[in-house]
Parts: sequence; structure tokens; C-alpha cells
Amino acid sequence: MDKPEASSLVLHVQSKADLPGAAAELIRFAATQTVWLFEGDMAAGKTTFIKAIGAVKGVTDAVSSPTYSLVNEYETTQGEKLYHFDFYRINSEEEALDMGVLDYLDSGNICMVEWPSKIKSLLPETYLLVTLEVGAGEARTITLKH
Repeated sequence: MDKPEASSLVLHVQSKADLPGAAAELIRFAATQTVWLFEGDMAAGKTTFIKAIGAVKGVTDAVSSPTYSLVNEYETTQGEKLYHFDFYRINSEEEALDMGVLDYLDSGNICMVEWPSKIKSLLPETYLLVTLEVGAGEARTITLKH
């Protein structure tokens, strides 16, 4: 049986002011998908976009990069948990296993993962891929793909 074709959506943002709208589109497009993988070059805006997603979801705490802690947990005003991972600094998948990444990914809560290539063999079969490409100034092209 053939695998169903992936669906995709391309968002064009001209500035940071456009990010809340793009975040709302991502949330709608993700539907029930809870593992979101963020790819893009260093300084492409992955963490900045995740901050916008947190704001749209109702996170009241400051959203920041978990570069040194590996994961930050946030709670929305509706009591929903969001997990934000940054695996840039890990040297092996074993480090991610040691911090319980599989439990997080299997939790049913939204897991937003920066630098997913560092834990490639640990990722579930299905996920939402979010690719950020840098344009002129603050412009970004954000591609969403199931």
C-alpha cells in the first residue's frame, strides 16, 4: 500500500509582527499532531517562532531557549503542557534518552524540538516538520509539512 502523500503549507512572514498569525496557522495545520520538529540555520528564528506559538497558545511565562537545560516546560492558561527542546549542544542520542525524551514525545502533549537531526533515530514516525528559511531583513519563509 502506498504511503499517503504528505500535506504541506508555506507561510511567508515579513516581520516579527507577522509571527502570531503564522503561529495560529501552524496550530490549525498541526491538528492533532503533537511532535513538531523545527529546522533552520542558526539564527533562522526557531526560538522566536516558538515564543509566538507559546503566546498564541496562552503561555504566560517567558519562553526562552532551553539550550543548556535541553527542555523547558510551559503551561497554557487552559492547563495544557507544552515542551520545548533544544538539542543543539548534545553529543549523542544517549544524552536525550537519559533526560527522558521518549516519555516527553509519547506524552500526548505538544513537543517542539529544535535541532531534531541530533535525535533522528528517537523521533516518532509521524510529526510536523517546520522549516524556517531566512529572507531579507526579518522576512522568513516557514514551510509546514506532515
